[in-house]
Amino acid sequence: MAEARRRVRPGAAAFAARLASLAILIGLWQLAASLADTRTLPGPLAVAAFIGREIESGGMLTNIGVTLTRVAVSFVIAMTLGVLLGVALGRSRLADRMLDTPLLVILNTPALVITVLAYVWLGLTETAAIVAVALNKLPNVAVIMREGARSIDPGLEEMARTYRMDRRTWAAHVLVPQLQPFAVAAARSGISLAWKIVLVVELIGRPNGVGFAINYYFQLFDVTAVIGYSVAFMSVMLAIDTLILQPIDAHVRRWR
Repeated sequence: MAEARRRVRPGAAAFAARLASLAILIGLWQLAASLADTRTLPGPLAVAAFIGREIESGGMLTNIGVTLTRVAVSFVIAMTLGVLLGVALGRSRLADRMLDTPLLVILNTPALVITVLAYVWLGLTETAAIVAVALNKLPNVAVIMREGARSIDPGLEEMARTYRMDRRTWAAHVLVPQLQPFAVAAARSGISLAWKIVLVVELIGRPNGVGFAINYYFQLFDVTAVIGYSVAFMSVMLAIDTLILQPIDAHVRRWR
């Protein structure tokens, strides 16, 4: 029983600390709103009331669903291609030398430029939006996975050669276990980047989604709506990180 209590206490303490920090943040927000003009900085209650009305009307849920779909599709594409590219660069010096410069060029190209070019080349289409987000995310994944592929334990590599493991066995028992922490790190950093870029893509050239809604209410100078959509979508993405990605990260660290 005492052991179970010791296990629960750290988790409960961390949860209480997060609630306390959230309460402090909301309190500071309310204080700032009370000192500022309500048109430029509405308070938490006004924003919460707007979110409630938008959820009841269905508009916010529809826009969040559309944006989440774009984030998910572009995230999967970027992670798949980024992992394959990163492992290839980390395992092959020739591939690394040939593709390092193009990778750095894309990595240092502003997200806005890639988005505009995608719309110019592919039109104001859903495909262009997904391609723009995936291209912005892919280099980050590739760089992280390249470092992971380079840092594989030489002792395990020697063991694989000693036991004459075939490529499939080597990948399953040597490569993948050591790349898992890097893949999780790339996923956690990448999803935060992906949803921000999706909002920019939607703001520029899509007829729906959270970015479109923010742009629409910005033109009406409705700050409550802009903050409301921002807070609602940030809450969804934080929930995804807390409930899905963080447990996966913790599991990978314990497994290792």
